[in-house]
Amino acid sequence: MTDNNAQPRVGTRPEAPPDRRRWLVLVILLVATFMDLLDVTIVAIAVPSIQQDISATYTAAQWVLAGYSLAFALLLITGGRLGDIVGRKRMFLLGMAGFTLASALCGLAPNPEVLIASRVLQGAMAAMMVPQVISSIQVMFSPRERVAAFSVYGGVAGLATVSGPLLGGLLIKADLLDLGWRTIFLINVPIGLAALVGALVFMKELRTPHALRLDLTGVGIITVTMLLLVYPLMQGREKHWPTWIFAMMAASAVGLVVFAAHQRRRSAQGGSPLVPMELFKEKAFVGGLLVNLVFFAGIVSFFLVFIIYLQAGLDKSVLAAAMANLPWSVGIALASGASFQLAPKLGRTVLHIGTALMTASMVAIILTIQFVGTDVSVWHFVPSMFVGGVGMGLVAPLLVDAVISGVPHHEAGSASGVLSAVQQVGGALGIALIGVIFFGLLGDRAQGVAEANTAPIRAALQSAGAPVDAQRQAVDGFVRCFVDRSAEEDPTAVPVSCRNTDQAAPAAVTRAYAEAATDAGGSCSATR
Repeated sequence: MTDNNAQPRVGTRPEAPPDRRRWLVLVILLVATFMDLLDVTIVAIAVPSIQQDISATYTAAQWVLAGYSLAFALLLITGGRLGDIVGRKRMFLLGMAGFTLASALCGLAPNPEVLIASRVLQGAMAAMMVPQVISSIQVMFSPRERVAAFSVYGGVAGLATVSGPLLGGLLIKADLLDLGWRTIFLINVPIGLAALVGALVFMKELRTPHALRLDLTGVGIITVTMLLLVYPLMQGREKHWPTWIFAMMAASAVGLVVFAAHQRRRSAQGGSPLVPMELFKEKAFVGGLLVNLVFFAGIVSFFLVFIIYLQAGLDKSVLAAAMANLPWSVGIALASGASFQLAPKLGRTVLHIGTALMTASMVAIILTIQFVGTDVSVWHFVPSMFVGGVGMGLVAPLLVDAVISGVPHHEAGSASGVLSAVQQVGGALGIALIGVIFFGLLGDRAQGVAEANTAPIRAALQSAGAPVDAQRQAVDGFVRCFVDRSAEEDPTAVPVSCRNTDQAAPAAVTRAYAEAATDAGGSCSATR
């Protein structure tokens, strides 16, 4: 967190008078932040519509999601350093223009191949744009104002992270101009153009006075290293964790060592490193990165499981599942404004309060699922989700400030790129770890849960006068179908065991199958 009495660091120039338009510029920067984070989550809601409209396979649809995140993660550190070298305004304009163009290409994509390529371009341009946001806040605002600016930034970032599914569901349901899923991309075009014009007119060029050159060798090493780390985390579960996945992750550790050695050697030779190793001598910087890693791993994985539980376990609609996140968003919006007012008075106690509230929220959600069971509704989660949002609103802004506040201005771009990359890795790591645990539990317990929910099927078959052998075969078929569906990677695929249904079965029997599947799905998803 910022120390308002901190003295300028050795080697840094005295701070220039603050820009009178800095708060207006902050709004423009936050628009870019919101657009980026929204596009990470909003697309997941549109996957079924995309598959149906342009005949995308499940694998192609997954790469619509993964292509953006992968390109974004690979280029974040480079994008941050380019801001230090060529100017943060220039890189922000380049990133925003490219992001807006890529959004238009996504919205107009005639086939899956064009859509995937456009998403990769969109992620790459976001990596040029996003690091300039944090570094510009660091440079534009005094230490006293910086906590307030980062509080607003954290609130907007938190809102965008959890409101993506809700906004995506609303846009698809509205079906503006009969565009369907395309509106989630095309809406970025007018917003991006407005932000582009605003930045061009109001944003001052923020460039380090130090003569810096891009470390191309370092760019190559860190890009390959991030690929070796992020790709396995994103694809490991889908590929069933083969040996080469673990080999890639091990190679990424070697890559980090090689990268650090190259950066030290370049600094010793008087060159400009991509990531100054002096940053890692600061305890606040290193500690802040580790906390951000754990924080994003936890929060991203939680929302993954929660959405799956609501949709697959409780058979809630996309919009209903998205609405369940709304109290969290409201909590963030209310608390983020209060965090910077509380921080000077309570210090790090604000972080303790926020994490305690988030922990209490998770416990309350678990207890709600445990005691209410499959009769739970979205309304049951309103209090606990709101409390969790308040906690996140208190924590998220201060985590960013804790990392960036002590960084010299000429290293702000590099530091913000590292921070954003760590947050991305944290999210990918959380999804990978929770995916192994959550889906592993589903697979292990699917048969037992299915067998425990066959009573409605037996009762309906008995009422219909079915012979005992036919009852047994029907129940066995239901259990086999449920287990196969639980193990299916593609949620749109219908396993062979689920295709041999009796079309002439009485309506009561059909209803019994549906009830048993719903009850079993809810019980299986609720299992911890």
